[in-house]
Amino acid sequence: MTNGATSALTAFQTSGSSISETLESARSQVEARFLEGGTVLLSVMDVLNRLLNSLDSISKALDTNESSDTGADLRSTVKSLTDLPGVERARQGALSSLAETSYALRKHVADMQETMRYLRTFAVTVKITGAGLPEFAGFAQEILERISSGTEEVNGFARHLESLEKDVKTALAFGTNIALKYSETVPEVAKALHDDARKIADHRQHLAAVARDVSAVARGIQSKVASTLSALQIGDITRQRIEHVQSTFELLETFLAGDESASLDGDARKRLQNVIHHLTAAQMNDMCKDFHRDSQNVVKTIASFSHDTQEIMRLRDQMSGGGGGNFMRALETSVSAAHEIVKQVDAATQQADRVGQSTLGTAARLLQSIGNIRAVKTDIHYMALNTNLRCSRLGEEGKSINVVTAELRIFAGKLDDSADAIVTGLPALEAAAGNVVPTNGNGSGGLAEDLTSAVSNIRSAADTMEDELKILSEHGREVASKISLLTSKLDFQSDLGDVLAQCADVLEEIAGAEIADISDIAEAVAPLDKRIFKLYTMAQERTVHRDIVPATEEAATQVEETASAAAEDDDLFADALF
Repeated sequence: MTNGATSALTAFQTSGSSISETLESARSQVEARFLEGGTVLLSVMDVLNRLLNSLDSISKALDTNESSDTGADLRSTVKSLTDLPGVERARQGALSSLAETSYALRKHVADMQETMRYLRTFAVTVKITGAGLPEFAGFAQEILERISSGTEEVNGFARHLESLEKDVKTALAFGTNIALKYSETVPEVAKALHDDARKIADHRQHLAAVARDVSAVARGIQSKVASTLSALQIGDITRQRIEHVQSTFELLETFLAGDESASLDGDARKRLQNVIHHLTAAQMNDMCKDFHRDSQNVVKTIASFSHDTQEIMRLRDQMSGGGGGNFMRALETSVSAAHEIVKQVDAATQQADRVGQSTLGTAARLLQSIGNIRAVKTDIHYMALNTNLRCSRLGEEGKSINVVTAELRIFAGKLDDSADAIVTGLPALEAAAGNVVPTNGNGSGGLAEDLTSAVSNIRSAADTMEDELKILSEHGREVASKISLLTSKLDFQSDLGDVLAQCADVLEEIAGAEIADISDIAEAVAPLDKRIFKLYTMAQERTVHRDIVPATEEAATQVEETASAAAEDDDLFADALF
């Protein structure tokens, strides 16, 4: 190697070493920053997925509330409450009718009691009158016992009726208080519950709508993140192109140090170095232009994240009640207050129902007592008839007894009249009692249970929504934090762009203003040209290369084959990425 050649190689190695260090620093920064940016983007994607899962949980919680239909429970309770005054008026009417029917029956019961007293008097008279006649002694005692049994039945009937009258009187007085309580509380409670039911429906629709809005914004960010991840190919492309520039210098150094460059004198070597410097400067400038354009697009996309995250936070606050606490929890308090009042109404209603049920039982017992009284009357009638027949056979001795027993038969017949009147009145008694107790058998009671179920459902929904909204809030803050970090990590242009531009400026400064003519040594440097050309993985690099280093005619065919194969690789690479 000549002294000129050695000097040229030494100068190139000195400047090449400095350029290589600058390029390696740029390459390392690009690789690190884009790797870091990709990691942050993936973490944003992860927290967005968690945010969307949280929204799905909220949607499921809303669907659960829909299926439990707490609002429908409240509306049903409101209807029952609204019906209470009418139900109570009907009950009061039935109780008044029951009192009137009971009063009418009491007259007939008093008549029976009076009849039984007469019968007992006649039976005692029979016993005294027939004291001298042995055959009447047993009869007189037997008839006294039957009359005593009948008297007990009649008195028992009277006690049942008296008990019924007391219950009815209590129920009427109690019903007046209930009616007053209804007029004071029912309209207000019913209106409050009606409003609560409407609020539940409105709140559910509001939450569902806001959840959909949050989901739409989050999915929009998700799409932008996916696009940004694809756009980060510029980092890998930039890294590769820097490596190609580095490899170009290495190939040049190897070429100049090898036998292939033996025919080149010092001037030819300098001219070759100049061309390579222009080539690498052109590659770096083209790379900087693409990097600036693509990184600007990334920055613009990321800048739009800020508005999106603010929108998520705003919508999150809407779902949380705008900072005013959980709506469902406030609703639980409201319905619980109504619950206490409805429990009092329930207790009053159930007491009135018990009176009605008791009345039905009393009517059944009265009907049974009437049957027993009729049996006593029949026994007395036939016993008196038999006595009349015996007295007829005794002649004068039996006349006095015959008169008394005839009276027994007459008064026993009066029992039938009173019993018939009572039996006729009992259906009215039962009907009135039936009106006191509604046909469903539950009266107006059960409202407290309905509200208990509603309160339980509201409390459960409140707990679920509080938990889910808390998770949503945490994920919303995390999304905002991650995206804020992302903005700082992916602002490549402010630092990497400057580094790359500095590398291009250094190469341009070394290259100088003019490109040396190497057409006279084209054949000699063709192997180097071919090796450098094979480095490229993008058509754009090949275009830049040929603008600086035209191909020799012999190398053109090989170059075209290489370019065609590389183009196919580019298409495959693009397909894989997009």
